[in-house]
Amino acid sequence: MSIAYDAPATLAGFDQTRRQLADAYALGRSLAGDVDRIHFVACGSANRAMRGLAWWIEHLSPSLEVKRSFPAEFMAQDPRRLDGRTLVFLASKSGNTPETVAAAGFLKDRPAKVVAFSQFADRPLAREVGTTFLVGDTAESFTAMAMLMHALVAGLLAERDGWTEAGNLMAGLDALPAAVCQAAVANDARAARDAEAFRDDDRIYHVASGPGFTTAYVFGVCILMEMLWLHSYPIDAAEFFHGPFEIVDKQTPLVLLMGEDPTRPIMDRVERFCDTYAERVMKYDSRVYPMPGVPASARPILAPYVLQAALKRYAAHLSVLRDQPLSTRRYMWKVAY
Repeated sequence: MSIAYDAPATLAGFDQTRRQLADAYALGRSLAGDVDRIHFVACGSANRAMRGLAWWIEHLSPSLEVKRSFPAEFMAQDPRRLDGRTLVFLASKSGNTPETVAAAGFLKDRPAKVVAFSQFADRPLAREVGTTFLVGDTAESFTAMAMLMHALVAGLLAERDGWTEAGNLMAGLDALPAAVCQAAVANDARAARDAEAFRDDDRIYHVASGPGFTTAYVFGVCILMEMLWLHSYPIDAAEFFHGPFEIVDKQTPLVLLMGEDPTRPIMDRVERFCDTYAERVMKYDSRVYPMPGVPASARPILAPYVLQAALKRYAAHLSVLRDQPLSTRRYMWKVAY
């Protein structure tokens, strides 16, 4: 199995996304006066990207309400405030996710505005929703869809709340694909060493804070659990000292994800504890990655995606050492569930 990282192909895979950033931003600006609340709805990695987006809206906007749901719970809840001033984001990488497609159908009878994010136009989600942003054939669909969602939200915040950093974020989004590729290449040797050191562990804990939890979840659940069948648990740093830290001893394998957002002090506290009581810790700090072209004010927002790219190299090397391709599944797409 080949795990060589093809940076030029990965970078080219972002072209379609980059071309739509301005359109997503413009849509956000055009909707700003007609929207009072945002409802994020998706499964899996898209749902966790939305967690980061919701965190930033709560942090930056004095006027927008925001909520995030999985599609099945969203339909079961049938929110009463799902009115004409609600904007619903639907996202599915494949465009086939049954629950998300069902939510699109559910929304047809509601007055809410809906925009969908996916890969291809010929899939059910894109066919169900009138306004869509499609990232095409890319190896980084998670980051690509998140980029377009961030652009749309940036337009909303700029127009509605006068957010002055929207231009810097848009510049950062345009530069993010190159920063992601650079981080993956730069981390490859270290990722190989980490994979060798932790090759026989069947449980790994990932700790991150605030919007960085997006990466802890996506890497832990959507890659190590789903693709390598490891017992991989994401832990919110804000919760760490309220139960989870009791499992830490000298042998406990931990990944600490250090970001640059306002929750960094929460992770610093976790790091200090682990420096004292744990010995098998992998620290991934976004500050070591240069992120060329990303303005300083946009780094905290985009750091989780750079860390995600770096960590994926660790998973790639681990897949070779454990002789399990990342495409392997036991149940997904194979059985009824």
